[in-house]
Amino acid sequence: MGTDVSAVVERIYDEVLRRNPGEKEFHQAVREVLESLAVVLARHSEYAEMKTIERICEPERQIIFRVPWQDDSGEVHINRGFRVEFNSALGPYKGGLRFHPSVNLGIVKFLGFEQIFKNALTGMPIGGGKGGSDFDPKGRSDAEVMRFCQSFMTELYRHLGEYTDVPAGDIGVGAREIGYLFGQYKRITNRYESGVLTGKGLGWGGALVRTEATGYGAAFFAQAMMEVRGDSLDGKRVVISGSGNVAVHGVDKVHQLGGTVVAVSDSDGYVVDEKGIDLDVLKQVKEVERARISEYADRVAGAEFVEGGSIWDVPCDVAMPSATQNELDVDAARTLARNGCRYVVEGANMPSTPDAVDVFREAGIAFAPGKAANAGGVATSALEMQQNASRDRWSFEHSEAKLEEIMRGIHTRCHETAEEYGAPGDLVLGANVAGFLEVAEAVHAHGLI
Repeated sequence: MGTDVSAVVERIYDEVLRRNPGEKEFHQAVREVLESLAVVLARHSEYAEMKTIERICEPERQIIFRVPWQDDSGEVHINRGFRVEFNSALGPYKGGLRFHPSVNLGIVKFLGFEQIFKNALTGMPIGGGKGGSDFDPKGRSDAEVMRFCQSFMTELYRHLGEYTDVPAGDIGVGAREIGYLFGQYKRITNRYESGVLTGKGLGWGGALVRTEATGYGAAFFAQAMMEVRGDSLDGKRVVISGSGNVAVHGVDKVHQLGGTVVAVSDSDGYVVDEKGIDLDVLKQVKEVERARISEYADRVAGAEFVEGGSIWDVPCDVAMPSATQNELDVDAARTLARNGCRYVVEGANMPSTPDAVDVFREAGIAFAPGKAANAGGVATSALEMQQNASRDRWSFEHSEAKLEEIMRGIHTRCHETAEEYGAPGDLVLGANVAGFLEVAEAVHAHGLI
């Protein structure tokens, strides 16, 4: 039976490659999930018979559109917009919008595929989707970003709705962009439909803790993962890649839980601050001034900026890759292992390459995959949807407590599922299997659609 199951998995993967040529990130995401599902097919033959995995690997809808806009000098630009509505078995499509030059269909499909399982793990009634554009907001004026967002939403609005598809932000899409997008949606539809976007401003339908949620959630997951091993973040030396929303709030919560974040980064390089990253300075540089991370070292005595290089050269107990996909490769993983790293917690989506994850396993490093560890953002987006639906607003303390409860629940599901399927401690398998089973049950219940 094992050979038959392996053959089924290989056939499914070969078909994904054939149908989606050139989309290497999507291929990687599918492969990582499929490698965990052989144990499921061995117990549940109906998933093979009904081609459940194949159905989940094929998006329900893929939308690609032109986004024309003018810059401040009057020059016309043409970007491409995407929204992949991947799976609605558990609820309306839910997932962020990413504005970055690297965005293409394969990137959006990889993110949307991951989102299916991530959303399922939260236990919230939300399906999986993702979108974005190859537009780069970096260096653009507010007026240029507004014109782009309005053009983008002029096409996308027809595909959205609080019971259909509810985007949020991602890389390059923060509170400013969500505001422009929501304003255009409201203008076109003549409806103040708060539940159609999440990550909104607090004064117009947003929720407390949504901004902090992904970074806080990753730290909560790390704490839960360490507790089952009789350990905690207290006194740990932590390195967090990136210096965007996830990294900034990851620094905040790690410090609250007793750890010390000694390094953060951006695309220019990284800074090391042995006293612990000064959160106020980091926020001023990255969130207020939108400057480069080198500015941090210019303002904080004793901090050192390293241009280029790898932040994973900095010795640590806990590594939290929180920048972008495939940022932590096999060489970086070996360096972490050699320097005594004991935990890797993914704050970004698929930031560790498959070879890097193999190194973690061989070195006995506890590894938390992004679809579990960084689910705090989408979980709190779902809480924002709840508050919008009831015209309510929860306190920061109540919202943070709900977030911690959800993240601990995700860890418990992953941990227990891994044990149930014969791979104790393997949170990758636990996350993939637990998420898949949740979605597969709903897919079967809805019939062949």
